[in-house]
Formats: sequence, C-alpha cells, structure tokens
Amino acid sequence: MFSYLKRILIGKPLKTLDESGQALTKFKALALLSSDALSSIAYGTEEILSVLIVLSAAATWYSIPIAGIVLVLLFAITVSYRQIIKAYPSGGGAYVVASKNWGTSAGLVAGGSLLVDYMLTVAVSVTSGTEAITSAIPALQKYHIAIAVLIVLGIMALNLRGLRESASFLTIPVYLFIVVISLMIVVGLYNIATGQVAYHAASAVGSAVPGMTFVIFLRALSSGSSSLTGVEAISNAVPNFKKPRRKNAAGTLAIMSLILASFFAGITFLAYYSGITPSSSQTVLSQIGVTIFGHGIFYYILQLSTALILAVAANTGFSAFPMLAYNLAKDKFMPHAYMDRGDRLGYSNGIISLAAGAIVLILIFGGQTGLLIPLYAIGVFVPFTLSQSGMIVHWKREGGKKWMINASANLLGALLSAVLVICLLFLHFSNVWPYFIVMPLLLRMFYKIRKHYDEVADQLRVIEKGKVNLHDYDGSTVIVLVSNVTQVTSGAINYARSIGDYVIAMHVSFDANPEKEHKTAMEFKAEYPDVRFIDIHSSYRSITNPTLRFCDVIARRAAERNYTTTVLVPQFVPRKPWQNILHNQTGLRLRASLNSRENIIVSTYNYHLK
Repeated sequence: MFSYLKRILIGKPLKTLDESGQALTKFKALALLSSDALSSIAYGTEEILSVLIVLSAAATWYSIPIAGIVLVLLFAITVSYRQIIKAYPSGGGAYVVASKNWGTSAGLVAGGSLLVDYMLTVAVSVTSGTEAITSAIPALQKYHIAIAVLIVLGIMALNLRGLRESASFLTIPVYLFIVVISLMIVVGLYNIATGQVAYHAASAVGSAVPGMTFVIFLRALSSGSSSLTGVEAISNAVPNFKKPRRKNAAGTLAIMSLILASFFAGITFLAYYSGITPSSSQTVLSQIGVTIFGHGIFYYILQLSTALILAVAANTGFSAFPMLAYNLAKDKFMPHAYMDRGDRLGYSNGIISLAAGAIVLILIFGGQTGLLIPLYAIGVFVPFTLSQSGMIVHWKREGGKKWMINASANLLGALLSAVLVICLLFLHFSNVWPYFIVMPLLLRMFYKIRKHYDEVADQLRVIEKGKVNLHDYDGSTVIVLVSNVTQVTSGAINYARSIGDYVIAMHVSFDANPEKEHKTAMEFKAEYPDVRFIDIHSSYRSITNPTLRFCDVIARRAAERNYTTTVLVPQFVPRKPWQNILHNQTGLRLRASLNSRENIIVSTYNYHLK
C-alpha cells in the first residue's frame, strides 16, 4: 500500500543514467530558482515605507535613495555570485567560498546560516501566500496555519517528483508574475509620462523632514534589504544546470538580477510618485495596481499572480537546501544520508528535512510573516558578507594584474552587507536574537558529526600490509531463539547445525501454569533430543531482558574457549507486506537489543510463507 501511494505521489523511479534529463535549461531554472528573489518585491518596498511612515508621510521620499543603495548592493552581489559560479561550480555557494578562503569555521557559519535561511524562505513565502489567500477569503483566517502547512507539504511532494517536473509546474506562476508586473510598470510609467496620472508624492526628493535621523534611514534600509533574499540560490544549485553549467547558471543569475532590479526600482518609484503609503487593509503593491489598472480584470490577475508567486517562492529553498546539505555532508559535517539520491534523482532527505524545519518555524511563529523577515534577512546577509569578503581573498591569492579590479565589486558588496548585518543586529535585535542561539548549536552539531566520522574512519581504516592482526577462532556457538516448535524452528535448527560447532536452543516462558509453561520444552526435546534446550522463566513477561542476560553469559564462556557466539533469530515472512502488521515484532525488538552487544553476532533466519 505504501509503495503504491508513493508511486502515485512521487512517480516511477528514474535510472541513474536519466540524471542528464533532469538538468535545467535557463528558461526552467529561472522559474525554479528565482521565485524567492522575485517574490520579495511584493513586500520589499512596503518594508521600507513601513519604517519611514512612522516618522511622517513626508519622509517617504527617502525610499528613493534607499532603493538606490539596495540596487547598488544587488549589482555588487550579482557580480560577486557570477564570479563564485565560475570559480566554484560544484555548488554550495557561500559555504564553499567561505570555507576555502576564511577557513572551516567561517564556512560552517555561512552554511549553517543558509540552512536556517532556506527554512525561513519556505516559512516566509508560504505564510505570505497564505495571507494573500485569507485576505481574499476571510473565512479561512482561522485555518491559516493549517493552510500554510498543507502548502509546504504540497511543494515538498512536488520536489520529490524531481527537478524537471517542479520546474515545469513553476513556469506558469513565475512567468505570469513577470508579465503582469512588467505590464503594470510599463503602463504606470507611460501614464506618468503622458500626464494621465497626477503627482501625489507627499514631498519632493531632497526635502528636509523634521525628526529624520540616520538611525531611521538605516532601519528602513535594513528592512528593504529583504528584497535581496534569494539571489544566492543559483550559485548553490549550479550542478542542476544543463551543460555548460557555469555559463548557463551565470546567465540565469544575470537575467534574474536584471528583472529584480527593474521591478524593485519601478515599484518604489510608482509608490513614491503616487503618494502610496502602507495600509493595514491593502498592500502597497495592491494600491499601485488599483492606481494603474483600477478594479478591472488586470488588477485581479495582479493579485492572483502575487499570491501564486509568494506561495511558490518556497520552491527556491527546496532547490538550494538539498545541494547545500549535500556539500556539507560530503565534507562530513552533516549525515551522509543527505548525499543519497531518491527515486526521482533528487536529494530526498534534504527536501524532507527542509519541509519539516519550515513547518516547525511556522508553528513556532504562529504563521506571522512580519516576525520572520528580520531573522530571514540576517540569515542571508551573514553569508553574503563572508562569501564576498572571501572572494577578495580568492582574487588576491590567484594574483594577476586585474585581481584588484575583480575584487572591487566584492569589496563594495562585503562592506554594504556588513553594514546591513550590523544594522539588523542593533536595530532589529528583538527579532534576530534567536540567530545567536541557533548558530552555536548548529556549529556544535557540525563539529560533533565531523568528529564522529573521523573516529569511525580511524577505526575502520585498513592496517598496512604485514601489520594485520588476524584472529583465528577454534569454533562457533550458535544460540537459536525459540518461541514454539514449528517449521520455522526446524529450519533454523538445521541451519544452526550447519554453521555452528555447538548449538543451544533458548526459550523464554512466562505462563503461570507449570504444565503449559514446559510444554514447548517437551515438544522440542522430542523433536531434537541432541540439541541442548534452555527454558528461562520470566516473572515480568519480558522476553528481551532474559534473552540478553543469557546470551551475555554464553558469549563470555564461548570467548574463554575462543569460540564465536552467534544468536539466530528465526522469523516467518508473510507473502504480502501489509500482513506484517497482523503479527507481533518480537524478532525486531530482540535484534535491536542484541545489536548493542559487542561480542555477539546477530543473524536472522527467514521462513517465507507461501
């Protein structure tokens, strides 16, 4: 049943040779990897205006220079990540760059920040999309958390089906959003140029605003910087592109950044020119749509496309998180399970872990987007700072006549990113303080995992030739666990005789009636008089503890004789897998307990039912 449902939800397994068929073209990669960055324009300008309007409507003109700084930072980040794609095409982005140039700890800070940030990406995008849905249908407001969780599970299932299918699904909402926003900006600028829209700005650019301070300016800048989240995703997913991977990934990043810059600049300018300010009942983007389209069909298409892009923006995290987890696992800082490909050639464990983390965040923060955004931003700008400053070190090490020119964009991006990190720390500390708890815990976990793998490698490493210490045993003892005398018992005893020099059958009984209790012993001795049979009574109806005690005693005695000790656990296997639930799992529990014993070999004898 589980296998059948899995095939319906995920699809048939793909061959390893089909991996090239899952690679992304620039057209599909733009849909798959840019949804997070592009969706941020739905709230980026609004975040800036929300800070400025607290002072006065006249202060909203500062959104223009703030937007200019954000665009400069976007340019620097784009140039830097194009360089990263070409210099480090294996994926991993900021983690790989920081590790190579600043050392392991810096790389783990970048990697850990991005792991959490991708969970936040999913949580923020889904909760934003849920808010758009509940705004249109207020009756669903009380179910907003359940809706958000269902959306996360739906996107997870989509990604488990493979890159190509998830990219195909996302082309419609992403390109619909691009077309609608482009149309809105073009029509809006045309109306302004032809005088069809009156100038409603609260104040002219450059006007003096009483009470305006540098701190308020920085607070607005740090809030607006959320528009840059998601830009790094393409550099983390370079291996997912069609060949030539570097060229296609760099080209896709340039296209995405150009679209993002145009949309962000256009929306900020239209909001300023039209005198639009944040409202509790209507988003800034919605107000711009009403100003340009009225309440006609195009306005509702705008709202629909915005809700869709916000909901599917979570997919960027599902594309980048598994690749980042793969790189960390390859370096032995995360479980090797994150290196395993699923039936559809995706890194399924990374996809499932991301979904679980995002759902936990949604539940912790009650599905409130505003509480998540500052934490979301610092998770991006810490890796930005480390990766861009790391590229300066990279260029200096590489040398050449143009290394200072190549590093100039990295220096600008690193400085601006560092300023934004400082602003987020001091101006939004009440929202970002969990970062200082989560990151040390993550770093400790990374190093603990690496230590474990190093210790395992040391113990499993093959010793040099000539120094191998082989242990020759004089014989073997086999303990057969017997519940009752059946065909399964008969097969297990015969197998034990074939591999063991000394065979013992052991039974645990806990019946209060002595005659019933010893019935199994009498039946066994009648069938196998030459095999030693041990009947142990359990007063507390426990099978596991008496079995462990007995096997420990036999193992010690066997070791004294230089014998190995094997415990054979017989079991029958039903013809259909679902029938297993009709039988107890005593054998499973016994094997799990016996596996903890260092000097005992655990084996299973399977008897398949017809």
